[in-house]
Amino acid sequence: MRHHSNPSHRTGRVADRIKEVVASALESKVKDPRLGFVTVTDVRVTGDLQSASIFYTVFGSDEERKATSAALKSATGLLRSEVGQALGTRLTPTITFFEDAISESVTSFDSLLAEVKKHDAEVAAIREKAKPVGDADPYRHSPKSQS
Repeated sequence: MRHHSNPSHRTGRVADRIKEVVASALESKVKDPRLGFVTVTDVRVTGDLQSASIFYTVFGSDEERKATSAALKSATGLLRSEVGQALGTRLTPTITFFEDAISESVTSFDSLLAEVKKHDAEVAAIREKAKPVGDADPYRHSPKSQS
């Protein structure tokens, strides 16, 4: 029977470390004026630790998001060497950036809240008009004792 650490636990640890390193490097080492307000939301690493997918969101307009994407592409080499140094593994995973779909939902969060409020109001209106099935008071009452 072979003894080895859980591979998914290892990839999880590596992914967490990459997330820390990339977030930190984006703050302190990448001096690209195109880089917007980026949040690294998730990192997924393949089981063989050969490649890492880095998911991020950008706060801002479409232009700012496109500029940030370009900045991340040009900083990939630097970020990969930072990851390599931090991991200290024989092979440094390739890194690829993906804009997280969350960014669209974050920008439309207010409209989502408005939808929810509208829906709640509609449900409340329906409830006002609703009539109970059967008797208005479905509970049996024992006759009040005379004292």
